[in-house]
Amino acid sequence: MLDALPPSPPADTIVVTGQALSDPPSDRAYDVDVITVSELGDAPTPGLDEILKGVSGLQLFRRSDSTSGHPTSQGVTLRALSGNASSRALLILDGVPQADPFGGWVNWPAYDPAGLAEVRIVRGGGSVPYGPGAIAGVIDMRSLASADFKTSVEGGSRASLRGHLFAGGRIGSTTLTVNAQGARSDGFVPITADTRGAADREAPYENASIRARWIAPIGRDVEAQLSGLAFADSRDRGVDFTGNRTRGADASFRLVGRGHWQWSAVAYAQWRNLRSSFASVSEDRSAASRVSLQDSVPSSSLGLSAELRPPFSRLIDLRMGADMRMTDGESRELYSFVDGQPTRRRISGGETQTAGLFAEATVRRGNLMLSGGARIDRWTIDDGRLVERLLAGGGLRDDRYRRRKGWLPTARVGAAVDLNESTKLRAGAYRGWRMPTLNELFRPFRAGADATAANAMLKPETLSGLEAGVDFQKDEVTFSATAFVNRLNDAIANVTLGRGPGIFPGVGFVAGDYRQRQNIEAVRVHGIEANGQFRTGPWSLGLGASLTDATISANKDSARLDGLRPAQTARLSASASVTWEWELRTFALEVRHVGSQFEDDLNGRKLRPATTVNAFAALPISRTLQLIARGQNLLNETIEAAINDDGSIERASPRTLWVGLRLAGRR
Repeated sequence: MLDALPPSPPADTIVVTGQALSDPPSDRAYDVDVITVSELGDAPTPGLDEILKGVSGLQLFRRSDSTSGHPTSQGVTLRALSGNASSRALLILDGVPQADPFGGWVNWPAYDPAGLAEVRIVRGGGSVPYGPGAIAGVIDMRSLASADFKTSVEGGSRASLRGHLFAGGRIGSTTLTVNAQGARSDGFVPITADTRGAADREAPYENASIRARWIAPIGRDVEAQLSGLAFADSRDRGVDFTGNRTRGADASFRLVGRGHWQWSAVAYAQWRNLRSSFASVSEDRSAASRVSLQDSVPSSSLGLSAELRPPFSRLIDLRMGADMRMTDGESRELYSFVDGQPTRRRISGGETQTAGLFAEATVRRGNLMLSGGARIDRWTIDDGRLVERLLAGGGLRDDRYRRRKGWLPTARVGAAVDLNESTKLRAGAYRGWRMPTLNELFRPFRAGADATAANAMLKPETLSGLEAGVDFQKDEVTFSATAFVNRLNDAIANVTLGRGPGIFPGVGFVAGDYRQRQNIEAVRVHGIEANGQFRTGPWSLGLGASLTDATISANKDSARLDGLRPAQTARLSASASVTWEWELRTFALEVRHVGSQFEDDLNGRKLRPATTVNAFAALPISRTLQLIARGQNLLNETIEAAINDDGSIERASPRTLWVGLRLAGRR
């Protein structure tokens, strides 16, 4: 029996929601997952990046989570479109893109899951209304806007401590929310016990963020949403001279019109700054020395977007709009250390701009829905530079790169047909593209004995894809499955071109592997994703899996990669969960499996498959106070995250136990 609907508000009532326009009907033609507010709050893994890994086919570049991995390895992607640390999925928060303006990675500790109403994942490219960059899909985070109060404090293994606060309240007809969180830990030793040396030690971390939103009606049909975010993240990589620190701040202003003519407009500004040190470890891992120091990586972005939904027809939904984004950033780096002191300075960076127009129409007739949309974007890469000089005086290089520009289209078409009340078939085709990041274009870098040269002539990546799926929902059973084929053309990858010791262009002396960022011909991926859920009484069973075959097509300088699998791409990932909920009691157990994947582009170093078991429990002390406990990697599985050139193996988080208190109530 359906729950009774709440009474409609009087016609003159002003309703404050804090959300965007309603989800478009065109989403019915595509593969969409939603992580609810309860799933975000009761997850066995507390970090947002770890929660998202439970989504079939979603992965970060490396298996390490955001408390132990390097910030620059935290790009997010879907559908096995990996092989690159920059994000190929577009992460947005309340309509604002969140990837780092310089490097395209994500600062996951900035986002508190307890401050989100839901996370909506739309798989596949061609995200017409969201702008360029979403060649693997869109991860849409939406903030809570309720007049609630909730807070928690948890203590965990290795002197770990984390806490959060969400408070929302009415001020007249407006709503103000504040969300703050912080965490710290002594950390674990990243290198496995059988491959570590005297130089290896624990890798501590600490992070904090605060976000405030003010939501106010402007008349009866228009709402203003003003948001601000600030965060700080510091961590160590478990070896001397490997500390890094990120600082960031965002501000955005959104207007939403919910009248007869629906519309929205967003303006935003973002600032980021990374400080990161890199070390070389001796062959027996007995000592470490600094090899470079990014003492400052300032970057910023400015953006605007607008959407209009005119009341075109009862059977036709039309949306149109425009957006633009400008990014600017550079890496300021000291390198070539001698006796612990730098001898050279490198500055690399530039600017990018995108601006586009889009339109999408959806037609509904009976049990059939058809949708089609397209956009056209103007892209520009400007002010590119790579400058190197001796600190004692004298220039080594001063490369200035010409302005490049062009036009690129994005498009998608989809169809959905309801066979009956419980079963829907859908199909879609799409084309999308991604701009190379400033980091990929202009900054060379070193990792241990290896070095990678930049490539200022990189072209944007483009993707074409097809998918078809079925969705079933009846009573307590939900199931969906999607088969897809994607081709990522001009895929940007770090391509191995030689082996040291020797002198190589763009980086100088290299003792290990020499690589350069290049556009390879294509990455071809086909696969299937499936998710299911069964509920009965207080019990819920969930299953999910992604099986993919990703293959590189390459020629010329990258011909050695032809037929290989992209780096950091597993064929299989799967998860299963069991949840029991009764009154204020919750118990959840989940199992995740990720198949083997290769550390390097030449498929020479294989990371073993890993299976982890996680758990969550909440028990009431009173109606508003709960005792909570979490367990990550309960079986203490060794999760290989990287294989270094010296044969040492880096691992992701070992077993971690948390216990704490959670207080929740309505103000």
